[in-house]
Amino acid sequence: MLRIHLQIEGIVQGVGFRPFLHRLAHHYGLAGWCRNTVFGVELELEGMPEQLAGFRQALEQQPPPMAQISHIRQTPCPRPLGETGFSIRESCREGHPDTLISPDIATCPQCLAELRNPSDRRWRFPFINCTNCGPRFTIVKALPYDRDMTSMSVFPMCPDCEAEYHDIATRRYHAQPDCCPVCGPDLVFYAHGRESDREDPIAQAKAFLSQGKIVAIKGLGGYHLACRADCPDTVALLRQRKRRDERPFALMCRDTEAAKKLCFLSDEEEARLTSPRAPIVLLRKRPECPSGLSQTRELGIMLPYTPIHHLLMEDFETLVMTSMNVSDQPTLCDLGYGRKMARDPIQEQARNLADGLLVHDRQIVNRCDDSLLRVFRGKDYFFRRSRGYAPEPVRLTVEASGILACGAEQKASFAFSRGRNAFLAQHIGDLKDLNTFRFYEEQIFTFEERFGIETTRLVCDLHPDYLSTEYARKRSREENLPLLQVQHHHAHMAACMADNALEGQCIGLIWDGTGYGTDGTIWGAECLAGGYDSFQRLASITPIALPGGDRCTHDIGRVTHSLLWSAGLAEESTHPQSLQLTLMLERGLNSPKASSMGRLFDGVYCLLTGRQQVTYEGQGAILLEAMADENETGSYSIPLREEGPLLLLDTAAFVPVILADLKSGSHPRQAAARFMNAMVCLALRQCQWVREKTGLHRVVLSGGVFLNHWLLSRICASLEEAGFIPYHHSRVSTNDQGIALGQTLIAAKGGGTPCV
Repeated sequence: MLRIHLQIEGIVQGVGFRPFLHRLAHHYGLAGWCRNTVFGVELELEGMPEQLAGFRQALEQQPPPMAQISHIRQTPCPRPLGETGFSIRESCREGHPDTLISPDIATCPQCLAELRNPSDRRWRFPFINCTNCGPRFTIVKALPYDRDMTSMSVFPMCPDCEAEYHDIATRRYHAQPDCCPVCGPDLVFYAHGRESDREDPIAQAKAFLSQGKIVAIKGLGGYHLACRADCPDTVALLRQRKRRDERPFALMCRDTEAAKKLCFLSDEEEARLTSPRAPIVLLRKRPECPSGLSQTRELGIMLPYTPIHHLLMEDFETLVMTSMNVSDQPTLCDLGYGRKMARDPIQEQARNLADGLLVHDRQIVNRCDDSLLRVFRGKDYFFRRSRGYAPEPVRLTVEASGILACGAEQKASFAFSRGRNAFLAQHIGDLKDLNTFRFYEEQIFTFEERFGIETTRLVCDLHPDYLSTEYARKRSREENLPLLQVQHHHAHMAACMADNALEGQCIGLIWDGTGYGTDGTIWGAECLAGGYDSFQRLASITPIALPGGDRCTHDIGRVTHSLLWSAGLAEESTHPQSLQLTLMLERGLNSPKASSMGRLFDGVYCLLTGRQQVTYEGQGAILLEAMADENETGSYSIPLREEGPLLLLDTAAFVPVILADLKSGSHPRQAAARFMNAMVCLALRQCQWVREKTGLHRVVLSGGVFLNHWLLSRICASLEEAGFIPYHHSRVSTNDQGIALGQTLIAAKGGGTPCV
């Protein structure tokens, strides 16, 4: 007989790990105990060597579905104790937290079957869950993951639930959020500011939705606004109330069959939709799909992932299901808990946006918006990494403890590092908004506390005016912590390298809207060469003057006017303030220059369509991709010029080519395709230029422009055909949400510039 001690680290709390260990020990006839600790799970086992070996093999090869074991440390015990059973002991809370928290998990098939079974005591119970599913990250207050450390602590279990909790034969054995209609949270429907007198709040919400009304729904990590997708007037009203004139809305479909009526669905996409992570998946629209839901070729589709959603969707095939927030701000949630449905500011805001309010009294500890991705080459390609994925860490190839990477400003995020794990924040929003910045600060504090991280150094963007930069500088001063600054596009490049576990030197094709360059100008269409420690800028586009600066992100006609003016064609401008803009450009008044691929796309879209204004940043580029003729294979010639070490696309010479094509009678849809095909040629030519100078052949693609599927797919194929090895993102977003990962690796590898 032998006795051993095991310490298991990783995502091993909140995923049914201790019940799994208990059943495994019983299967192999082993005695001992296990318990949660701030480091993960520890246990002692005693039995014959072959029994212990079988246990260890099953532990490594067949863990619970949502568990992730990062390390197992085994040590021998002095002697067997003669135990005859196995027990789950009370958690140990000594030491600093050093374990991982599970993301929230969509309702499992077993719970769903019980939800629909009239003979089950949890029939139609909106908070049904078990060790395989339910809230996790959004309810955790502290570690280890025990009920009294979550927002379920105010709901004492009834005798029946208590019995299940201690019964090894049930799925709810040590399920921390376990509850039932007797002891669980309450669901209430409010209409016109008053609690409904109907017994079934789900039925009342359904009635409102059926009548074409808007309902606010409190879910796992925040609120949704829901309405019927087949009511154009209601959808238009929702856009008006939410101030979201044209951005696509996410849709919730009852099942995959309903999704297939709207979109084409591959096996890989269906696997994402039905996975326990349950993200929003971008799917190609069918021709008969209603046009009012999205101006692009795709729709964001998700399936019900909580019991509340499943109950609501019984009467509907498809609902609009969008976060209850103003665009670019964090999702809203109330921070109160307990059984009293007190009035609070969030509910007041909900009443301004919705006709009815479906709420519960389980506190949302950590707000978390829905994740959004598309499937590209068999992998996840994130637009937004959040619910279902956060706070799951990204595994690094290097030790990086103590680093707080503060990210950028748009699509703000941050990353903490502990050992070889980087913990990236869920979706936060754009830091230009004060509420978003407060949420950003709040989450930094939360992550430090939850994960027991001691910050020893900071890293931030080079831009002097980003609030994330100011946060890093202020904290550096107050806590006397060293601070590094990292150029924006270098961080993008490093993020994609880290995403793909690359070392050494690479070519970085980094295209986005804006980033502060090392020369004090705005960059955004960069071809770099280097690694984590340093980089060279070797190709770009000639800078575009932006009259009015940031106003150009929405008034895209200003960009078009600037492009025409630089080509000597200002008289072709249709902007209503063309004379004023010309004066600004001639005198250099408030007209910063930017080598921005995002702004080039905006300017070309306006040139092709005449549309001067957009309602959100990047819309011009998105609509340009949507309008392009997919059958068009032609491309504009790309005028290149050498300027020192740089190979530049000459935008002043390029724009007249497009204008002449339009005047010759080409349709704007053809012109849009030819422009994007020209950008594919530009990417290849610039990478060839860099390869000739450096000998490098690995290319990482990053930056928000590569959310454009047309460019991403064609550039990858073009590079491969020319002998390059392209790499794209799959674990973090290609937009600025992924910046913090790159900052982390640059700091860990000795790059960046010390901030004095």
